[in-house]
Amino acid sequence: MADPKLMEADELREEVRRRYAAAATTASGCGCGDASVLPEEEREVFGAALYDDTDRADAGALEASLGCGNPTAMADLHEGETVLDLGSGAGGDVLLSARRVGPTGRAFGLDMTDEMLELARANAREAGLENVQFLKGVIEEIPLPDESVDVVISNCVINLSGDKAAVLRDAARVLRPGGRFAVSDVIADENMDDATRTDMQQWTGCIAGALTEREFRAQLEAAGLEDVEIVETHRVHQHAGSAIVRARKPR
Repeated sequence: MADPKLMEADELREEVRRRYAAAATTASGCGCGDASVLPEEEREVFGAALYDDTDRADAGALEASLGCGNPTAMADLHEGETVLDLGSGAGGDVLLSARRVGPTGRAFGLDMTDEMLELARANAREAGLENVQFLKGVIEEIPLPDESVDVVISNCVINLSGDKAAVLRDAARVLRPGGRFAVSDVIADENMDDATRTDMQQWTGCIAGALTEREFRAQLEAAGLEDVEIVETHRVHQHAGSAIVRARKPR
């Protein structure tokens, strides 16, 4: 098995794309993590179980969620805002966002996987939402203009990128002054072992490629964001936890 740390970014991206394409077409369930290392009562750490009953009823696409949190619950969305979901998958968080920003707002979903985009667009049609748009592209190069969105959200996707600094720089670029960055992601423990770091299954499963809290904070600040807040919510692996990560673009 190839060492993810030695792979080119485009090779790593293709590994991730293949796994999530399969998840979209087979409804194979959670694409992230390995909860088998946790006690049985703690194993529901990824996917739709992290949303409340109301959210799951509002967006049936959440049943296909591969995420490690609920970013829409802590993004504090307001009527009329424009939201971008990085790595939008089946579109559940986009649909929830679209309902929260209302008809005067807009929700974009960005994904690189054709199979996920097809599923997301079908879910949007079924929901009857018109303030939704799904874009094909990679999260390192967001296909939106500078200062065009109010809020960037993401659910357990940034850790999958081979160039996280580029993701955070481009997220900062598309945010308007005062705009908010509010994501759920996996944060690695400082002592994550080399065997986990070099395991491709763990990488495409959201663990091996995760930044530590110190690294995530430093990269957000290097991207020009401020008021960084990182709060662990639950453990997803013996060497990693899910966290709420917030920051703001200076006014």
